[in-house]
Amino acid sequence: MTFSALSHLECPRCGATHDADQIIGLCPCGSPLLARYGVPEVTKAEVAARPPDLWRYHELLPVRSPENVVTLGEGMTPLLPMPRYGAELGVDRLLMKDEGLIPTGTFKARGAAVGVSRAYEVGVRRIAMPTNGNAGSAWAAYAARAGMEALIAMPIAAPEICRREVTAVGARLQLIDGLIGDAAAYIRSQAGYFDASTLKEPYRIEGKKTMGLEIAEQLNWQLPDVIVYPTGGGVGIIGIWKALNELRDLGWIEGPLPRLVAVQSTGCAPIVRAWEKGLPESEPWVDAQTVAFGITVPKALGDFLVLQAIAETGGCAIAVDDADILTELHNVARAEGTFICPEGAANFAAIRRLRESGWISADDQVIALNTGAGLKYPETVPL
Repeated sequence: MTFSALSHLECPRCGATHDADQIIGLCPCGSPLLARYGVPEVTKAEVAARPPDLWRYHELLPVRSPENVVTLGEGMTPLLPMPRYGAELGVDRLLMKDEGLIPTGTFKARGAAVGVSRAYEVGVRRIAMPTNGNAGSAWAAYAARAGMEALIAMPIAAPEICRREVTAVGARLQLIDGLIGDAAAYIRSQAGYFDASTLKEPYRIEGKKTMGLEIAEQLNWQLPDVIVYPTGGGVGIIGIWKALNELRDLGWIEGPLPRLVAVQSTGCAPIVRAWEKGLPESEPWVDAQTVAFGITVPKALGDFLVLQAIAETGGCAIAVDDADILTELHNVARAEGTFICPEGAANFAAIRRLRESGWISADDQVIALNTGAGLKYPETVPL
């Protein structure tokens, strides 16, 4: 049987198609590329019988040979009911998918696992990327696992734990006095590396989309009403949207897709501002800063795809204050015993506001993604 049904790469902006079996970044038009698949030779029952990791969906992933899979056991994170906290918010069916339990402590491990595996398969041996912290530590870890060299550039203000993770696995760490855009400029100046920046290679999104595949399977191939996601570069929400569309095309799910909600901080909300203005893409955010450091992205390369995902699912974009983010981080921990990251807490601040406005109803089934372990952000809890 074919391990992957990968067919080709497609540009969502100009429609051009590209051979997937080459080292490639963006489409010549400047857009990210999306992996496309043929009809996989697999059933839901066969998937269910496989080990509980993201590679159970290998027909819908881009790695052609199992020998090239680089793994640390990532995937199939729990979908936790939140009864006490949900009752406080007035949302009867609130669930949290907890990505804090994945290798390296954040959902970034999904993109790194698939991105590194496919990069290695097509011949890449040296990768470089800018990061706000967690993506860099994840890609550095998986590069080490694959025996690849990694250069990671991150702002000096990035979480200390992420900096230490990069150093621990032997990657080259470059600290930048500035934001992620400044780190990206540094990476562009370095020759001899494959640029694995967000959406500048086609396969990180394929790892992230497994969150959507897992949610559908964990709900017995039924769909929730709302999925709420903290949005910086936007790969997670784009990936979930892509996964659900692929499952619908296969006939594995039916009915309307969940309403997708992109959550940002009021200190950096380019997607929200674009959505409110009805723009097809965002404008750069000036003086971006937020306690939810992972979503401090002033201008996302894939912003037009995030806005399309929101529009096509009847979703919305919402910005929440840092004070509310920290309040909900503590509220969730005390109500449910789970220490979530600030980016994940932003989701719950958004759900509170959307419930108060009536956009979310009491009987909606709502899934919030906690994208990382709170233990990676010790400064959010004063002693």
